[in-house]
Amino acid sequence: MQYNVLGDTGIRVSQLCFGVLPMGPNQFGLSPEEGGELIREGILSGINFLDTAQSYRTYPHIRRALDSLGANRDEVVIATKSAASTYDEMKAAVEEARAALDREVIDIFHLHAARVDANVFKHREGALECLVDCKARGVIRAVGVSTHSVSAVRAAMDVGEIDVVFPIINKEGLGILHGTKEDMEIAIQEASLKGKGVYGMKALGGGNLLGDREGAIDYVRNLPGVSSVAIGMINHDELAMNLRVFNDLEVPEDLAEATVRRKNLIVQVFCKGCGRCVEICPNMAMEVVDGKARNGASKCILCGYCAPVCPEFAIRLV
Repeated sequence: MQYNVLGDTGIRVSQLCFGVLPMGPNQFGLSPEEGGELIREGILSGINFLDTAQSYRTYPHIRRALDSLGANRDEVVIATKSAASTYDEMKAAVEEARAALDREVIDIFHLHAARVDANVFKHREGALECLVDCKARGVIRAVGVSTHSVSAVRAAMDVGEIDVVFPIINKEGLGILHGTKEDMEIAIQEASLKGKGVYGMKALGGGNLLGDREGAIDYVRNLPGVSSVAIGMINHDELAMNLRVFNDLEVPEDLAEATVRRKNLIVQVFCKGCGRCVEICPNMAMEVVDGKARNGASKCILCGYCAPVCPEFAIRLV
């Protein structure tokens, strides 16, 4: 496994980052015991970097894995994020993460702002101020922004308080906002040259690029400026598959076939058309038609952000 330092942070991470979103209740609903065992296996296999978020509801899964590691638990780098916009909301989010994960210090804490443009640092000014104060107090090690927006990545270059940038990037440009794939490539490289640590999300386009998994992953991991790639995993075969890819080992055909997992977004009949899914969708893939939510397959990258905000529990990602 290759390890890289995230920009000027001094934080050393494995090139494969374990994305913990899909194992949680927003998507495949693994129990904390099941998810924790899989995360533990990943850590013991060389992955030292986990990515999660307040809204993913996967802190119990990570806590289970950390508790099983004993004295080695603090060697694991954890990045989390919150959509909080005010100082007090972000303070509560940070304390929630520290308590839920039983960690005095959270390594990376992001502004969770998938669809917000370059104005993110103005719109979330209070939340950013809180993260900066938390870093000064030693409660977090690095301040970041998680985004699908090219303009937000560009803006982050000139915000001295931002240490880490977590942008969407994949070989087809799926889900990228406010610019093209080529624009994002340039922004990532320029952010890295300014000392920002960069790791990428959605290399597989939410599963849409599984037909050329190795090519899709290699595209992102070889981009100038990218230190790590977050890949979601929900079972042992997927973990084994990604470990082989990132360790430059041949992938057996049966393993490749076993890990082609297709997801579908289902809007059930009891949807009331409130539009909350439209507001949260980072890719503008949701709309309300004839009083019911509907997702556009050409824009949807199956991130699952819509499901937890539905007050009717009418959206499922399966």
